[in-house]
Amino acid sequence: MAKIRGVNIGNWLVLEKWMKPALFEGLKAEDETAFCEELGDKTLERLKPHRDSYITFEDFKWIAEAGLNSVRIPIPHWIFGDVRPYYGCIEYLDLAMEWAKEAGIKVLIDLHTAPGCQNGFDNGGILGVCEWHTKEEYVSRTVQVIDSIAERYKGHSALWGIQLLNEPRWDVPMDILRDYYIRGYEACRRHVDENVAIVIHDGFRLNQWKDFMRGPEYRNVILDTHFYQCFTEEDKNRDMPGHLHLASVVRAEQIREMAEYFPIIVGEWSLGLDPTYTMKDMNEMQRDAASRAYAGAQLLAYETAEGWFFWSYKLQNDGMPTWDYRKCVENGWFRK
Repeated sequence: MAKIRGVNIGNWLVLEKWMKPALFEGLKAEDETAFCEELGDKTLERLKPHRDSYITFEDFKWIAEAGLNSVRIPIPHWIFGDVRPYYGCIEYLDLAMEWAKEAGIKVLIDLHTAPGCQNGFDNGGILGVCEWHTKEEYVSRTVQVIDSIAERYKGHSALWGIQLLNEPRWDVPMDILRDYYIRGYEACRRHVDENVAIVIHDGFRLNQWKDFMRGPEYRNVILDTHFYQCFTEEDKNRDMPGHLHLASVVRAEQIREMAEYFPIIVGEWSLGLDPTYTMKDMNEMQRDAASRAYAGAQLLAYETAEGWFFWSYKLQNDGMPTWDYRKCVENGWFRK
């Protein structure tokens, strides 16, 4: 297949409040767990209309017409509807696979949450909790979910890959994470052949995987890394020339170093920068130029990898256009 160029379908099957604040209106909830707990039996009254309308076949057509060839779809571990207080959504993933097939694009199915939560982020389903690695039952259940997903979509022409886990936190022990990746790989390969990529996330430790899965029994394994430049204090205080150098030079060097050991994808990135420093003294024209330059600098680097997925395809939050691929295209920061 050609180089992967795609977008994440964020906030559809795994909620993130910042991406659609209106969905959480009137609630104290900050994540999907609290959302379901707070609404209880009334959860679907709010959740089903969101799932039905947030992403449709028209979106998949737009993605294909924009020149992209792939989507990364975050899914929760409760996707089959067998964990409370959550509500399953496997029927929507079934639809997405068919939409992708009809639109002529490929799908990376990404397990975005895990039992006990693997990172403590809202995108892991439970903000402030990171216990996935503390219980074998959590890890075993995660393997079971991956096994079921691989079995369900084996042979589907739209399936490009399965990502075993999104963003396990930097302090999740490497021995537990490596063991899970091996178990997850074996579970997937019981159903899908080597034409389907098995994707592992670097756990925010990109250069610590050089000795992993090196044997011939591991085929078509891809290492995913996420590059953002807006969360650390160092990045928040970086000026625009510094961001462009980091994106186009340093990131390319990091990719080149690890590409000797694994094919690399940049599974998440955006045009988001801290507005209080980097762009605070810029006028509208300068901000526009900076966004276009930052997009170009990142693409220069990420095109040296096997591919990339922008976060995210769309938001329903007008205050954050640099995270919304459609708005980035509308603003001329990416070409369509």
